[in-house]
Amino acid sequence: MKPNTSETSLAVLGGRVTRTASGLELGPNSDLEMILSAWHEATDRLQRTHEALRSEVARLSDELETKNRELARKNRLADLGQMASHVAHEVRNGLAPVTLYFSLLRRRIQNDSGGIAIMDKLEAGFTALDTTVNDLLSFTSDRQPQYRLFAIGQLVEEVCDSLAPQLTAQTVEIDLDTEASLTVFADRDMLRRALLNLILNSVDVMANGGTLAITCCESHNGIEIEVADSGPGLGEERHKIFEPFFTTKNDGTGLGLAIVQRIAEAHEGRVWASNCPEGGAAFTIHLPHRNLEAVA
Repeated sequence: MKPNTSETSLAVLGGRVTRTASGLELGPNSDLEMILSAWHEATDRLQRTHEALRSEVARLSDELETKNRELARKNRLADLGQMASHVAHEVRNGLAPVTLYFSLLRRRIQNDSGGIAIMDKLEAGFTALDTTVNDLLSFTSDRQPQYRLFAIGQLVEEVCDSLAPQLTAQTVEIDLDTEASLTVFADRDMLRRALLNLILNSVDVMANGGTLAITCCESHNGIEIEVADSGPGLGEERHKIFEPFFTTKNDGTGLGLAIVQRIAEAHEGRVWASNCPEGGAAFTIHLPHRNLEAVA
């Protein structure tokens, strides 16, 4: 009978090796050196296979761990979003009549300069609170983007024009670099909010003036919008800047950059931050081309 051979064994009958683990035929005159060479070749091949499998298992384990962390993060954000949405709506309902009362009170004390000064401070605090409520509602908003094709440069100019008084007051210069023909397929209102948040975030760190560079360009697979400032740059905790309610400002809500990230992800894109070589920080939004292709 013909003996059975496996991938890891050598069959030797009457001094004649019939087949090696590597599948090589060895004749009657094969010596011990050839046998050992075939054996080592099979062993090396098994070792390489083992290492490849171990590497693949490690890769899949890392990928699974990353997915689990992302799922846990999304679950936390979902719970946080529901709570924040409820609080924001309740606060907004309570603030609605306050606006009317402010207006009535201002009319009654219009001849009282001291009273008007106090009213101005109250309204400033009310405006800050209303901004926080709006940030909460924007963060918890789960609406899908309403896609349309528009010129990104025109949108950037509109946002900068709306902030012109603040930019002038803080002596912040705008350096805009974008082609007039460059278009993007996105939700215009959502992208406007993202740009507004990024620009305001950069302006806040340039209290003594500086330069705000906004660049829009086409990458190999999408559109990139970069907002770079000449401020102090990002610190050691920069990996937390997109987390909800994380802020380094005394009066910040910690939702501005979290909202930017949600808007980018809603467009199947992403946002990242880095320090500029010449100083300052840069925030980049990447929007893929595939959205336009999918609708087409």
